[in-house]
Amino acid sequence: MNIRTLFAVTLYAALPLLATAQTVGLTLEQVTGGAYYPQYVYGVSPAADGKSYTQLSDDGRQILRRSFKTGETEEVLFDCAEAIGSPRIDRLDGYTLSPDGRRILLQTQRKAIYRHSYTAVHYVYDIAAKRYEPLSDGGPQQVPLFSPDGTMIAFVRNNDLYLVKLLFNRAESRVTEDGKFNAVLNGIPDWVNEEEFSTNRSFDFSSDSRLLAWVRYDESKVPVYSMTMYKGLRPELKQNDEYPGSYDYKYPVAGAKNSEVSVWSYDIQSHVTRQLEVPVDSDGYVPRIQFTSDPDRLCVVTLNRLQNDMRLYMVNARSTVAQMVLMETDDRYIKETAYGNLRFYPGQFVLMSGRTGYDHLYLYDLQGNLIRPLTKGAYDVTAFYGYDPKTGATYYQSCAESPLRRAVYTTDKSGHERKLSTDVGTNSATFSADFKYFLNVFSSTAQPPVTTLRDADGKLLHTMVDNAQLKQRVDALGAQKEFFSFTTADGVQLNGWMLKPKDFDASKKYPLIMYQYSGPGSQEVKDVWNIGFMPGGLFETYMAERGYLFAIVDGRGTGARGADFEKCTYLHLGQLESHDQAEAAAYLGGLPYVDASRIGIWGWSFGGFNTLMSMSEDRGLFKAGVAVAAPSNWKYYDTVYTERFMRTPQQNAGYDDCPITRAPQLQGKLLLVHGTADDNVHFRNCTEMSEALVQAGKQFEMQIYTNRNHFINGGQTRLHLFRRIAEFFEKNL
Repeated sequence: MNIRTLFAVTLYAALPLLATAQTVGLTLEQVTGGAYYPQYVYGVSPAADGKSYTQLSDDGRQILRRSFKTGETEEVLFDCAEAIGSPRIDRLDGYTLSPDGRRILLQTQRKAIYRHSYTAVHYVYDIAAKRYEPLSDGGPQQVPLFSPDGTMIAFVRNNDLYLVKLLFNRAESRVTEDGKFNAVLNGIPDWVNEEEFSTNRSFDFSSDSRLLAWVRYDESKVPVYSMTMYKGLRPELKQNDEYPGSYDYKYPVAGAKNSEVSVWSYDIQSHVTRQLEVPVDSDGYVPRIQFTSDPDRLCVVTLNRLQNDMRLYMVNARSTVAQMVLMETDDRYIKETAYGNLRFYPGQFVLMSGRTGYDHLYLYDLQGNLIRPLTKGAYDVTAFYGYDPKTGATYYQSCAESPLRRAVYTTDKSGHERKLSTDVGTNSATFSADFKYFLNVFSSTAQPPVTTLRDADGKLLHTMVDNAQLKQRVDALGAQKEFFSFTTADGVQLNGWMLKPKDFDASKKYPLIMYQYSGPGSQEVKDVWNIGFMPGGLFETYMAERGYLFAIVDGRGTGARGADFEKCTYLHLGQLESHDQAEAAAYLGGLPYVDASRIGIWGWSFGGFNTLMSMSEDRGLFKAGVAVAAPSNWKYYDTVYTERFMRTPQQNAGYDDCPITRAPQLQGKLLLVHGTADDNVHFRNCTEMSEALVQAGKQFEMQIYTNRNHFINGGQTRLHLFRRIAEFFEKNL
């Protein structure tokens, strides 16, 4: 439920700019329409040669091979205008190169299902012949995967696993037969496993291309959640014109029945299917499976339901025997970074662990023996880019300099660390296959993203995108951005960020709006361009032009400050987080230029939840607040996310402290916002919260968006939403 990451991808081409009554630098049409959105270099996929990368052209009509040294195009691998095949392909949504570099899997007609999952129509393109053919004539596919030898492709259709043999004229066979909507899924995760384990594929080929292994999810006993679907507009669901329809899917709320998971294998030559003897709890999870370099070793990661016990099993996919090689436990919970950063190399694997109180990387052999720690220190490794078995070097991102910043590092076999990025702020990297080059994206609160190509020592080779024009436009707006820190009455030091109007006058008193997310492991206060709700603090700048100060404070439970700071909210989500927002409001209200009687707060998803919790801290610090798509009681949210931090409702009375039970204590003007088709934080959270407020005698406002999901966008929706938020604060602050 890392909702903060959802919104960077929802800004589209600028809408037509409308005249406004005020003469200001920004309009909401520009804010929500993408007129100030930075340029990036998208879709960089390092090629096996180590010298180049492949990329889809901006118009989606070509696949290009480009130099890691210069960024120049060296070869056109695919061109819609020249490729031979039927039906005609006008543009691509994506592509995958085969391991042998002879073929390309072309992706078209992508249709989203949930956050990570989608269907698409794929074609197999022969580079030498410049000819493509359909992958399958049976309908759209999900998550197609080349075999390591490049001769086969496996995919999922309608919850069943299929195999296509390219050397036999695309002969297609069905591997599983029991897939059924809302019942059984083979090779793809159900809703909650996809959403909370950040994956859309649960199958893999062995390294010798002789076996397939997959996770089977039996969700037949998982309760159904039903969302009412109306006719609506953009898109218009005409089938619901006379009577509303519904979308029914399996969604396990906290404490409810999960899918039963099992692991299976298929011998491609003998056509034998086997269930593997993986000791997974009946209510446990398998967040990852992956074959190692040894074709007889399938790594299966299991988690118990409370997610404080993770085990790695090496399984022989033919004999079905599983051997545990590693066990990781935690008094509270194991973070996604542990299995999300698991990487395999010849005879070895790298694991990220928080066992020291900070996230670091460790190298193991396939028997589970620790070879050596790859990183160490009183800081978190925040991204793992790769390990080079030839040299023993490790490449990663960390916040070693400051929790507010990120830099790119390498550590050699002897443990000597070297920083490769040069600019102070936030740096992220994409390395070439041999680690001799990397693409670096740097930004700060003052600098839009700058994308450069660099050599192995971090030396600048070429600047690809500098967003110089955007920087000039934003600098002309003149908003003042600055970091601050303070110590709460509890003795906790918190970090914050503030944006002030261009004509800020310290002798005046300003209303203040606080934005926050506050979810476990999240971080809003960073020296990065994407600070605030939109890139560059754009919405904050819009409000600053209307005379507001904007502030963000990361309270306890947020990330990049070690496990004790991040996990101290365990079993009591919202209590410390809301207390710290109240402490922040008290501190900010004491500044000479802040009008303490006019402080507002808002947030989306977990940020909406914490807005409601903060406004009911019974201190009267917030005059107004906006809660968008907010959970109102954690017993309504899904098992994986909620129980990771709260255990089950049957085990934890902490569920009883929530916005609904706090409704009688809520102070200040409130705007509740929700989409009726939110498959993540269901609309019921809003309806139950509103009823609690009604029965508590609390007046409030609501804004409902028909058929909108957790993103609340489409058509004019996002513009309408932010106009509603802006007008609400202007009316009440």
